[in-house]
Amino acid sequence: MRVLLLGGTAEARRLAGELAGRPEYDVVGSLAGRVAQPAPAPVPTRIGGFGGADGLAAWLEAERIDAVVDATHPFAARITRSAVAASRRTGVPLLVLRRPGWAEGPGDDWRRVPSLEEAARRLPGDRVFLTTGRMGLAAFAHDRERWYLVRSVEPPAPPMPPRAQVVLGRGPFTVDGEVALMREHRVDVLVTKDSGGEATAAKLVAARRLRVPVVMVDRPPAPDAPMVTSADEALTWLFRLTAD
Repeated sequence: MRVLLLGGTAEARRLAGELAGRPEYDVVGSLAGRVAQPAPAPVPTRIGGFGGADGLAAWLEAERIDAVVDATHPFAARITRSAVAASRRTGVPLLVLRRPGWAEGPGDDWRRVPSLEEAARRLPGDRVFLTTGRMGLAAFAHDRERWYLVRSVEPPAPPMPPRAQVVLGRGPFTVDGEVALMREHRVDVLVTKDSGGEATAAKLVAARRLRVPVVMVDRPPAPDAPMVTSADEALTWLFRLTAD
């Protein structure tokens, strides 16, 4: 079975690792190319876009793909829409793998918003820890009043807030490290996306301990496609396809 694995997440890497040693699967990974030095992948991986739904559908047919697993970031809505449309046009089965989102607990002070633009309008503080990724900085670029601590995997490009300090880092992060960082910079509000997962959840625990409010950007609407929440479930889906 020839499988296209749309990746970029820890779940995608785990699924690729599980499939890499199984001779019955020929897996091609795919990354958008937004990070210059992505984490190593255990399967052959292509870098770059497909050219929308039409381009992806043509690629699936040309490469004789038997199944697609979309294990991209929960906020990578564009490629997911393309995958759903391409699957329908070609008849190639599609599964969407999305890890569960974060849940608010006792002691948390979360303000849920539908978009980055709304997050920028509803900031309840003046020293902002911005952990939404370098592609989302434009929504805050107009703010000349607040100070921002911007964390991203790679240096961000303009536009970005004029009063900003950039710190580079790739998870997983520790709670103690996040507490120290937020104390050092006197952060009084955290802005993040509801990405879910353990690698970057420490900042939420740190915010709870420091009683810092969190502006949480909700995920895009769920795609109209079969969905699972773990690599194990995705592997079971592929086993069933192979058996059929």
